[in-house]
Amino acid sequence: MSTITDRADVVRQFNRFYTHQIGVLQEHLLQSDYSLTELRILYELASGGDLTSADLRQMLSLDAGYMSRIISGFDKKGLIQKVPSATDARASQLHITDLGREILAPLEQASRQEVITLLERLAEPQQLQLIASMKQIQTLLEGGQPTTYLLRDPQPGDMGLVVHQQTAIYSREYGWNSEFEALVAEIVAKYLREFDPTGERCWIAEKDGKVVGSVFVVRHDESTAKLRMLYVDASARGLGIGNRLVEECLRFARDVGYKKMILWTTSNLVDARRLYQRAGFELVEEEPIHSFGKDLVSQTWAIEL
Repeated sequence: MSTITDRADVVRQFNRFYTHQIGVLQEHLLQSDYSLTELRILYELASGGDLTSADLRQMLSLDAGYMSRIISGFDKKGLIQKVPSATDARASQLHITDLGREILAPLEQASRQEVITLLERLAEPQQLQLIASMKQIQTLLEGGQPTTYLLRDPQPGDMGLVVHQQTAIYSREYGWNSEFEALVAEIVAKYLREFDPTGERCWIAEKDGKVVGSVFVVRHDESTAKLRMLYVDASARGLGIGNRLVEECLRFARDVGYKKMILWTTSNLVDARRLYQRAGFELVEEEPIHSFGKDLVSQTWAIEL
């Protein structure tokens, strides 16, 4: 039986192997002028919103002096702005500027492409196994229970399940009639027939080998993306899948150059609305309607990207 020392050596060996695989032993990432730590700070500000230096230090386990030097350098280069904290007069929140996003975007894309190249060496079943294992490692080290879900591209047969599951959920939970099933089927059929990979995408959430959720991004016009058909099955709620799906939609839309994202929902879908509000969407239009056999309030939400 292995001892704790033996197990520690296995972890260290894995760390050395994986560090070599992703190339982070280079002093600067992707031949840029910025270190891995500096780019990680920009990434957290771009994806997580305004944070304080203390927030970033805690997230990244960085020395206060080192963090201060990085933030000062960013400020001088115009990559960030310091704004007074609304909750603590002694602290400043750090806001990434348009220049900061400009610098980060191509490096994020290059980093993503490096990982895609790494994954493409594996067959798809191996890719999915690798991703599931990585998520389990993260969950265990964070002290939680494995969630065993993953987000992936759709496979043959998934779209039929999406139509079936969404229809069943909204019929069971809200009493919607067959009009909704017809709408969902039309959206899916249009997506399959007219799919444009340069500006559209679907994510399937899978847990324990079963489809438990999905979301779509489709083109509304040249500058506007539309988020459609977000759902998470009741068996997989509480795992953060809905938040992850919305985050992936926003990240994709920004990466491909959309300036705005919109979505349509109804006021009675309270949990979904909370997800959208947390992500930064704002209500821009609402009106009473009669659809799916019910009197509802139609809502359009939007976010500037």
